[in-house]
Amino acid sequence: MTFARDDILSNIRRSLGVTGREAPRHAAVQQRIALAEKGVVPMRAQHLDPQGRVALFCAQAQSVQATTAEVTKENVPAEVARYLRDNNLPASVRMGADARLASLNWSATALAITHGASEGDDLNAVSHAFGGVAETGTLAMTSGPDNPTTLNFLADNHIVVLRADDIVGDYESIWARLREVHGKGLMPRVVNMITGPSRSADIEQKMLLGAHGPRRLHIVVSQG
Repeated sequence: MTFARDDILSNIRRSLGVTGREAPRHAAVQQRIALAEKGVVPMRAQHLDPQGRVALFCAQAQSVQATTAEVTKENVPAEVARYLRDNNLPASVRMGADARLASLNWSATALAITHGASEGDDLNAVSHAFGGVAETGTLAMTSGPDNPTTLNFLADNHIVVLRADDIVGDYESIWARLREVHGKGLMPRVVNMITGPSRSADIEQKMLLGAHGPRRLHIVVSQG
């Protein structure tokens, strides 16, 4: 199919007397992209102040069986430890090489921490989100050694740290921020949008948590 398409496009270029590499043609395309109008954006999260976006994000996340907590940056490790303790889970977590997580004082807790991608035998994982979408309570997770994608899916319990300042109103804003931060040609290989813990109702229409990923999703919203 790819070869047939290339042949068709080559024939069109040849008939037009162009190669497709002309600077004016590239400039015209870039201009059309830059001036393209945005599609319809839901009003749910529009015109909210930062705290309003945090409140809406948490409410939406909780509506899909995620749990949330708002703490200061310094109290993130203590909140992770509390969550594990209150849910009778082992005091051990796996995380990637995220500099924001590494800068926190994990030694103030009794948590045993391992690093790197999961091979499927980790009960608890901690990741740092790129951002959050207030209108749906969705986390935007980017792949890479800082936050391996395996941590999003293989651990039974996923704890995600999210800066309050990184919560935007809508999906359009999160994609715009991704392009701004990473730039053309530097986008992460994978962007996962996660809304609540994994679930499925494929069997007899009965909701089952943990069908394709974590049974629990706890979001720690970090202020500051």
